[in-house]
Parts: sequence; C-alpha cells; structure tokens
Amino acid sequence: MAEPLCKYFGKCGGCALQHIDCPMQLESKKKSLLDAIHFSDIKIFSGKEYYYRNRMDMIFHPEGLGLRKKGEYLKIVDIEKCAISNDRLNVILKEVRDYFKNIDCFDLKKQSGTFRYAVIRTPSNDSSVSFVLNEESPKLSEAIEKIKDFAEKTSASNVVVAYVPKKTDESVSENNFVVKGKDTLKEVYLGKEFLYSIQGFSQNNHEVAEKMHEYCNNIFKSHKTKEAVLLDLYGGIGTFGINNAELFKEVIIVESYKQSVESAKKNILINNIKNAKAIELDAKQLKKIEIKNQLFVLTDPPRSGMDQKTIEQLKKLRPKVIVYISCNVQQLKKDIVKFKDYNIKSAALFDLFPQTWHSEVVV
Repeated sequence: MAEPLCKYFGKCGGCALQHIDCPMQLESKKKSLLDAIHFSDIKIFSGKEYYYRNRMDMIFHPEGLGLRKKGEYLKIVDIEKCAISNDRLNVILKEVRDYFKNIDCFDLKKQSGTFRYAVIRTPSNDSSVSFVLNEESPKLSEAIEKIKDFAEKTSASNVVVAYVPKKTDESVSENNFVVKGKDTLKEVYLGKEFLYSIQGFSQNNHEVAEKMHEYCNNIFKSHKTKEAVLLDLYGGIGTFGINNAELFKEVIIVESYKQSVESAKKNILINNIKNAKAIELDAKQLKKIEIKNQLFVLTDPPRSGMDQKTIEQLKKLRPKVIVYISCNVQQLKKDIVKFKDYNIKSAALFDLFPQTWHSEVVV
C-alpha cells in the first residue's frame, strides 16, 4: 500500500491507484497484458510517478476549477493543484483560478452559463490555455473581453477561445479563434519537431512517449527495411511515420481526421522528410492504396481498436511485420487473434498514466 500524494484522492475521479505502490500497479498492468496476449516476455517502461501530465481539461464551477467527482458526473471537486500534472501546468492552473473568480459558469444540469472548460496544455517547450465556452450563452462578449485581459497577464504562450453547443459536453472544437499566440503547439520526439493543433491529440506523458518512439524505432532497425514501405495507420500528426522514415524507402501516413493530416503534412516539411506522404483516408479503405514493395505496418488505433474491414485488408496486404500500439488491452486481445498467420515476437508496456489503470502497449 502507498500513501496518496494528492489530498483529493478518493473524491476526484481522475486517479484510481494512488493507494497502491507503483511497482504493484505495473505488475497488475503487466498481468492484464499477459492474460490478453499469452506472451510472457513483456518489457516494462516507466517514468515519473507524479507530475508527468502535460494536459488537463479543468472544469469551471462556482468555487473555481476542478474535475468530476468520483462516481457523480454532475458534481465537481475543486482542484487547487493536480499531483499528476507537471509543474508548468500547475502554475498556469493557479493563474486561471486566481483570475477567473465569480464568473458565469456553465451548469451541465441546467444547460446554461458561459464558461465550461479551461484546457491547459504544457508540452516540453510550449504552453496554452483553451477556454471552452457555451456558444449559446448571451454573455459571450463579456467573457471574451475578460479572456483577452487575462491573455495579457498569463505566462501561457498561447490563448484560444473555443465554442461548443450547450448539449455537447466536449472540451475541444473546430469552432475556435486565437486570442494570443497561435493555435498550434510544438513537441519534440527523437530530435524531430512536431506541430499539432491545440484542439488536437498528443500524448500526455512526454517522457514515456519518447521511450515508446525509441522502442518502435529499434524494432524496425532490427529488420532489413531500406527497400520496404512503412504504412503508418491511424497516423495522427505523423510522429511514428516521420521518426522512422529514414529506415524505409517510402512512408505512407494514413489518418481520417483532416486537421491531423494537415499537421502531418506540415511536420513532413518541417523535418525535411523526402520519402513520406500523409493522406486523408479511413483505415477501412486501405484497398485504395497501391503498395508494390515489401510492407511493414505500424497501427495505433483508438480504444475501439481496428475495424474488421481494416483487419481484412491488412491480411490481404500480408505485411512482413505489424507493430500494434494499443491503449486498450481488452480490445487488443480481440484484434490480435484475428491475425492467425502471425506470431508475437515482442511485447512492451509503457506506463504513460501512473496512478490510473491505463497504459499503452506495443506488440
């Protein structure tokens, strides 16, 4: 057993495991993966146990900013400092809390009010606050003026306003505008720079995510790939494809979300990658891609896993190696048995989310 570092533990719905020592947390996660794939030689990679997260979606409420109460979605636990968020994030959290007092907070039950979320992001050398507002509030003009004044005072490099419908509980939106700085953030993996949208996805634990990139890179280095094609499925902003491009003749990054595809194209140019391209395509439509050379695949699907059509297309393409990155071990278990012509050669668990049940695995 461990002594929880956070005074909100047990009340806040964010963390579930602070009362358990991290080595025991890792053993439990390892056992879940072992039970799912029946492969015993599992490597484990971890980092900081606390103060690692670089993104938090904080909810405005009458007492300040907080997170959902454990087991009671409509109730908010006021949070002054988050024990799993990095130091920079906690500094900006305090700035937002101190400035935005007695404001018109959105009430999820009544479906009224203005301020909904403050999404704070603090990657390695950048920072942002995205203020998520109820687009139907009659007090938007007043709220925006207050945000503009805050933007001049905060240490955050970028400040954005995003609008969401009152009946949609989302903390990101394509309907947004920049108040200060820009609408993108920068992160570095394996020495390469990556831009991504403030409204988009990026791993929340940079230290362990970089270990995952290095691990995947070493998998491909152990094969002869110079004349081969790498298909990067669910490729997002292109991190895996770009970080492995020098090992392959060609890299094809496949992503269905238009904004991420645009970011991937920019990242290909930024890093001067000549043999990679990013295409906007649903992974279910792989038959539209013509591949003549030997194929390697890296697939990083959402929690719901790969669609059956995607799996069938992959089996027809018969890649030499499939690297499956999963954030949902139970879904991985369902997907992996469908590849009957393949054997598991290696497996690794990456503890990107200490104090929670979540992890990422690479098989």
